[in-house]
Amino acid sequence: MTKLSVNINKIATLRNSRGGNTPSVVEASVRIQEFGAQGITIHPRPDERHIRYQDAYDLVPTIKTEYNIEGNPIKKFIDLVLDVKPTQVTLVPDAIDAITSNAGWDTVKNQSFLAEVISEFKRNNIRTSIFIDPDLKMIENAVKTGTDRIELYTEAFASEYEKGNKDAIKPYIESSELAHKLGMKVNAGHDLSLKNIEFFAKNMPYLDEVSIGHALIAESLYLGLENVVNMYLYRLQA
Repeated sequence: MTKLSVNINKIATLRNSRGGNTPSVVEASVRIQEFGAQGITIHPRPDERHIRYQDAYDLVPTIKTEYNIEGNPIKKFIDLVLDVKPTQVTLVPDAIDAITSNAGWDTVKNQSFLAEVISEFKRNNIRTSIFIDPDLKMIENAVKTGTDRIELYTEAFASEYEKGNKDAIKPYIESSELAHKLGMKVNAGHDLSLKNIEFFAKNMPYLDEVSIGHALIAESLYLGLENVVNMYLYRLQA
């Protein structure tokens, strides 16, 4: 069964817009897991415009499932991950001024850097994942970094699927099959939603985990958080 990890960055964005601690990312983490999600994801950025570095520590006692921390492996981020020791770290090549993640790693150009960072995380028993485009060359080279998993960047699929192009999933199927053949597990995320998650999950072989934040929180404004979490779980198991 494909696991659902809920990214709670947007909860933090709402909190930060007003100051104080409402809504609480800690309470959100507790409730989302009670509702059935199998993981919590956060993505702290250097400017802390949503999730703050302190949140990463505050969330530790609440995580009873899996804890995934995403981010660009600058020194501050690496130090945070080594201190918190989450279940998984997902490496994302974010530009400092990026609104959201918008590209996967070039695993050829960055192979030695990624291998060095990943080896440090693995020495500390932290599972590693690389955010990557559905590019077979990049996936072939990803295995050379020593990563445990890849996370396929799904914006291109979501955009084309919205236009009615179901063939947009083909590069993702091929990427997942190759990753599996090379001994890496497969995660996916970005712009997955209630509209496309069932089709994506049904057609994707070897899909271990999806990480969903923006769409899930937005949908929860209309339908309620507990309902939406369970709607995703139902679609992932369909």
